[in-house]
Amino acid sequence: MADGFPYRWVVVGNGENRRVRMFLAAAEAAGLVTPRVVRWRDVLRAGGHGFAADELVRLDSPGENPEVDELLRGVNEPTRVEGSARWYARFLDAVRSLRGGIRLDDPTELGILFDKRLCHARLVDAGVPVPPSPTSGAREPVRGWSDVRALMRAGGMPRAFVKIAHGSSASGVLAIETTRAGRVRATTSVEVDSAGGLHNSLKIRRYTEERRVAAIVDRLAPDGLHIERWLPKASLGGGAADLRVLVVAGRATHAVVRTSRAPLTNLHLGGRRGDLAAVRAVAGERWAEALAICEQAAACFPGTLCVGVDLLPATGWRRFAVGEVNAFGDLLPRLTGLPEGPAAGLDTYTAQIRAAQRLYGATPQRLSQERTHAPA
Repeated sequence: MADGFPYRWVVVGNGENRRVRMFLAAAEAAGLVTPRVVRWRDVLRAGGHGFAADELVRLDSPGENPEVDELLRGVNEPTRVEGSARWYARFLDAVRSLRGGIRLDDPTELGILFDKRLCHARLVDAGVPVPPSPTSGAREPVRGWSDVRALMRAGGMPRAFVKIAHGSSASGVLAIETTRAGRVRATTSVEVDSAGGLHNSLKIRRYTEERRVAAIVDRLAPDGLHIERWLPKASLGGGAADLRVLVVAGRATHAVVRTSRAPLTNLHLGGRRGDLAAVRAVAGERWAEALAICEQAAACFPGTLCVGVDLLPATGWRRFAVGEVNAFGDLLPRLTGLPEGPAAGLDTYTAQIRAAQRLYGATPQRLSQERTHAPA
């Protein structure tokens, strides 16, 4: 204790989830005692949890657990799209109920990161390039499809992304195209059941009847909607491409290219990992600018150790805009750090462990030794 910072790691997450398992494995490989796991289920049931002053607390995603999802969303339907506003409110209540410890995820910043409208406004205020948005800052509610159509017309947006404000993993996202003749097409992972309920699907769907698009948007509107101009993306290998860039302790450490023939490039929706070397070659000197933009976006959230930045490259790989900033964007299995960065050769979780230990002045070896010889 006298030597400085013999912190014990704690992870708040779903213990069975691969995210938690991968972080525990990284900690053990770094020579640390296995971190303590506090389950979101227990936090939500107990109404909070307290941590000791020497515990370094990392929050992980509460997703992919039906029981936790029901506690947050209020329904036992894991694929359901609706209910994200309730999920958001209960998740933030749970985060605020955590007491003590050294926190690596600032509660106020999480509230902004999980509201696309507020996140967009913070990025704009910091001068980060982003797609134009009439809903930035959540100044006025979007009550349904008629509002979406009016805002798209007023903003000169024949194509736009309509997103639920508190969604993740492309849940409830619609890529909407309109024509001069007034026709509408929406590309989305939303599936509509026989009762009109909305569900996340692993299959991309296209709806071409305006009444069907309107019904989906009207159903999502009570949870809050965010609208952004649909920027034309650069292409790679015959498909549209974007980047997920991980920023840890202010530095861009990992990057993965996502390509798809659909507007949604998420890997779980059929997107594929592209060739990062090819991107760097075509971007040339602009590659450093791309990483700097991601670091600029992450700097808007100084109390959060790690964020995943979705970077949208314009046609020609010469201009970039930030599409989203993700609080839990580090699930990038088998990906090692950028060779010129501070996480070269490291996976995303080891990179975060090393960064936290640099910040708090402890090495894996010293932490392990001090805890091994500390009095009970």
